[in-house]
Amino acid sequence: MGPFYKYNLNFRNAFLTAVRNFPNREIVYRDKKRYTFSEFYERVLRLCGGLKEIGVKEGDVVAVIDWDTYVYMESYFAIPMSGATLHTVNIRYPPELIYLTMSFANDKYVIIRDEFVPIIEKNAPLFDFVKGWIIYSEEGRRVETKLSPSYDYEDLVKRDRCEPPDLDEETRATLFFTSGTTGMPKGVSFTQRDLILHALSLSASMKYRPISLTDQDVFMSLVPMFHVHSWGMPYIAFMNGNKYVLPGRYEIKTILELIKRERVTFSTMVPAILYMILNDPSVEEYRDYLRGWKVIIGGSALPKGLAQKAVSYGITVVGGYGLSETCPVLTISVMNDYTSKMSYQEALDYLISAGIPIPLVHLRVVDPSGKDVPWDGRSAGEVIVRAPWLTREYYNDPEKTEELWKDGWLHTGDLGVIDQYGYLHIVDREKDAIKSGGEFIPSLLLENAISEVKGVGEVAVVGIPDPKWGERPVAFVVKSGDITENDIINHLNELVKLGRIQKWWIPDRILFIDSMPRTSTNKIDKKALRNKITGES
Repeated sequence: MGPFYKYNLNFRNAFLTAVRNFPNREIVYRDKKRYTFSEFYERVLRLCGGLKEIGVKEGDVVAVIDWDTYVYMESYFAIPMSGATLHTVNIRYPPELIYLTMSFANDKYVIIRDEFVPIIEKNAPLFDFVKGWIIYSEEGRRVETKLSPSYDYEDLVKRDRCEPPDLDEETRATLFFTSGTTGMPKGVSFTQRDLILHALSLSASMKYRPISLTDQDVFMSLVPMFHVHSWGMPYIAFMNGNKYVLPGRYEIKTILELIKRERVTFSTMVPAILYMILNDPSVEEYRDYLRGWKVIIGGSALPKGLAQKAVSYGITVVGGYGLSETCPVLTISVMNDYTSKMSYQEALDYLISAGIPIPLVHLRVVDPSGKDVPWDGRSAGEVIVRAPWLTREYYNDPEKTEELWKDGWLHTGDLGVIDQYGYLHIVDREKDAIKSGGEFIPSLLLENAISEVKGVGEVAVVGIPDPKWGERPVAFVVKSGDITENDIINHLNELVKLGRIQKWWIPDRILFIDSMPRTSTNKIDKKALRNKITGES
């Protein structure tokens, strides 16, 4: 081939400049650990070496069972850098699902925090496929365990550093499983090239207003590290020289203290986390530190009422959209040619939408015949996409892969509309869509309308069987103040007069509940809400 050097988009090549250019930037874990990028990278190389010494080979799957800690951060880099595959285990799964997904992934080694060891020990014989358990304790003590063979994490980090191989960029880097709310979780995987391209594209988008990130921004992602690479934030921060704060287990008071102490300026999260932060009894003490905080909301739609409350604290919030299958980010609600002429407040309805495609994403909304719907904000269709980092398949599931990649487009299963300025608005999941009298009621638009009523904390709308109409909507509401069913109905009737919603969308029932049931990724569990009414198991 000659003297040309094929430059692989792999972890070895992608992160060298971070250490060279930003050696003194910090990674902070709660009040437990604080170290520089250069110190972090030295531990990554030693962990990489330690993994190889105990027998981890290229292609092996190494699982991590942990909260969002410095150990997880080191594993994010060291495991793929060694040529192995990082399996981010969903610690909110019940124990049976943890076992099933680890078995399905064929995990060979497991890095595990001490507090999770007893859960595994109860079923230790089932995990006979695991060749080694790597255990750590924050207190630095050795953990006595029945799991065998076991290794001490800090011992591995004291081993000789490895010289990371120049891996082919198509080497598998990560493997994890979807939320499993509609059946068994499905496995998705991504290559080193996928993760690097996704990080670069999202980095470019987050420089646009109103997020406008620079190297001076301080990151604290509040998307669990087991969930779709924490949306790529650890990689983006390290690549771009941003101080990175790790919250460990999510406790709202700790999160607020970290924002204050570390001067956090940027976070990512699902709406439920923002809701919990803004409704925490101590939030007023932190008002001055929340002013100027920039937040991207994904996972589910950002209700306008919640966005307005955030704005009242001086927080800049925007929406985003993606799936486990898409690495995950496809769109974020930054300003484009049209909205850049507006103030933030004027643009708010666009900025809380799913947003506009980030670079390299080709996104379409199509009708059942596969034809693109008009950009009129009303014509709904399925969102289909192409991008260079999408999962190629569901792990060992060719039938579901065929459905996912029908006609060479990844089918999201989400129903959306595109407005006149090109912003995507998700109106429903196909599986959540309410079909009443032969027409769809977009539950997300209805939820957004209800969220604007003062006293509404959280809201979810589901469809339940109806003998006359097929399905009718029911709204579940968590109160944040004094509110009645009539307050909500009156507000919705006003929106009917304004032409924002249809009269027949108004729910037949509004039920007030103390709290929303959650999925393993902190989204509202609509299946559980339906079961409250129908009594189905």
